[in-house]
Amino acid sequence: MRGFNNGKPMLDPPLKIDEVVPLADDQVGLAVLGSPIKHSISPQLHNAAIRELASRCPSFSNWVYHKIEVDAQNLGSALPHLAQCGYRGLNLTIPHKVEVFSKINSIHEEARSIGAVNTLWSNGSEWQGFNSDGYGLERALMGELNTPLKSANILILGAGGAARAAAAQALSRGCKNIWIANRSTARLNQMIQALGDSFDVDCIVPFEIPNIPDAILEIESMLIINATSLGLNVGDLSPVSLEVFPSSTKVYDMIYNPAETLLLKQARSMGMECENGLSMLVYQAARSLEIWTKQKVSAEAMFSAARMVL
Repeated sequence: MRGFNNGKPMLDPPLKIDEVVPLADDQVGLAVLGSPIKHSISPQLHNAAIRELASRCPSFSNWVYHKIEVDAQNLGSALPHLAQCGYRGLNLTIPHKVEVFSKINSIHEEARSIGAVNTLWSNGSEWQGFNSDGYGLERALMGELNTPLKSANILILGAGGAARAAAAQALSRGCKNIWIANRSTARLNQMIQALGDSFDVDCIVPFEIPNIPDAILEIESMLIINATSLGLNVGDLSPVSLEVFPSSTKVYDMIYNPAETLLLKQARSMGMECENGLSMLVYQAARSLEIWTKQKVSAEAMFSAARMVL
């Protein structure tokens, strides 16, 4: 990390894919890929957990985690390049979670049912796809908002990979109803069709923002999950106006940096229980590292690292 900003260590800039060179023979490379990716604190979380692992098992002392800027059109060429350079584990974020399906041949059943991949592991010959987002979200909702997915009424904002994971986890746990809002009808329908291959999707009601169905506004125990990227950048609008929802509504924003988006600011001003996405990030990250290492990973080490930079 370089310097300090408001008393917090500044994040190192991401590598560009053409800056990635082969690692030392004894190193195992891990990384998060995305665009934009400069806001990501995944290296801080994973490297802290790796240090804790290495204190118990020295064989992990040569594992290292980076963040790498990779846009959508370069993902296909980036994967073999990273494997050749000694990278074995990858996390995927916007815009790769759905698009990676056409780039790999081996996909874990859970990730296939979701229709999105956020974790890759290379066995030396091919990349295998997994998904830890749903697991991370469920743990975060219980831990931060005391909200189980079973019998829940849920409004999901977005139709990308994170939204698919949220919907799939809710369906697998027996939620009551899911409304999914997105600006693109085509992508929304594609998402529901993919989920329908593994789940009963009769409880899903799609709609386009800002045309909120009246039935949603009549529910006192609504959980709103923001799975869009709106809020990442200064000047972003809120993905939905909360003014029409009752104060008993709970809001979970998957964005964690910045810590308070416009959506969360509005939720707090209305007295709604709400939380940002740091807890989901930590729990899904810990699960990814467990997939790669086959070891129990300390989520607390990751939370401690996050508190140092956010």
